[in-house]
Amino acid sequence: MLRFRGSAIKKGLVRGASTVKNTEFDPKSLHIADNSTIYSAIQPTGKFHLGNYLGAVRVWRDLCEVAPANSTVIYGVADLHAMTIPKSADELRKFRYEAIASILSTGIDHDKAIVYHQSGVPQHAELNWILSCVSGIGYLGRMTQWKSKSKGSDSASLGLFAYPVLQAADILLFKSTQVPVGDDQSQHLELCRHIAEQFNKKFENTFPLPTTILAPTKKILSLKDPSKKMSKSDPDQASTIYITEEPDAIAKKIKKAVTDSISDHFSYDPINRPGVSNMINIISGVQRKPIEQVEQDIANLKDHKAFKDYVTEVIVEEFKPTREEYNRLIQDPQYLHSIVQKGNRRAQEIAEKTMKEVRKNSGLD
Repeated sequence: MLRFRGSAIKKGLVRGASTVKNTEFDPKSLHIADNSTIYSAIQPTGKFHLGNYLGAVRVWRDLCEVAPANSTVIYGVADLHAMTIPKSADELRKFRYEAIASILSTGIDHDKAIVYHQSGVPQHAELNWILSCVSGIGYLGRMTQWKSKSKGSDSASLGLFAYPVLQAADILLFKSTQVPVGDDQSQHLELCRHIAEQFNKKFENTFPLPTTILAPTKKILSLKDPSKKMSKSDPDQASTIYITEEPDAIAKKIKKAVTDSISDHFSYDPINRPGVSNMINIISGVQRKPIEQVEQDIANLKDHKAFKDYVTEVIVEEFKPTREEYNRLIQDPQYLHSIVQKGNRRAQEIAEKTMKEVRKNSGLD
């Protein structure tokens, strides 16, 4: 089991969740019990942005670094999930390897963690079907992401509707004990636990109920419209900062970011000052400092230019090694392919052990 030391412990809003939301955070304070299995995955939709980094993959790196030698850490590129939003074959193929390069460039060690493509492990699809047969459509219909992405359209795909079951299969396939996710995925983890309970009740007790590890940083919002989260699909790409961007490009986007007309001080007030608050949240996430400490650090900044210059410097320094490593990796597709193949083989070995048990317990073997 994973826990956080001292006053950093907070209970999340979902069952089994722990989080350290915008408090001073030292990764070395993480403790993972022996024989744990940590699993998470991210959709390949292009190069990672600032929200992906602070909300997911940096926590992945932290967990990878502190996990005991006898634990298992697995990070997937969820390319089957990516098909719920139509894209060309060439685009998906490109995105899959950009995601692998992004994961590795953030410092995740592929010798300590299994890094793989979801589609390279056919047991995902097999378990997905079995779990679909114990999953109620009423629960799936209440999922907030289904409602927001389908927008009530009859043309929305079955895959989009049912993908939370595949997500549950991803997690349960490895008998995961902890799953690091962002706030917007907490409902899906609740469904995962529900599906595991349904299977265990209907057949033999097979799956542990995974706990949720919520990312330590509040959601990163759009630079141009802080009423919505930062997204690669935003038509205005000035709203999104990518981990691979050059310093000049980052500076240009921060310069054009929405703030407000108050220039004598910069304070965290998401209701009245959403743009400024978003950037303070970014500083807090990157520096792993409490919001209150960031407010003290920027108290002497005289105007919006000084404030935005400060934000720019923080982001540029954080992403410098990541950008350089990404640019190196993406030029070596054979190396990336070798990492994927190694990860696929290791993931398949674990997955097949689970599936032998699932087939036996459900009467398929």
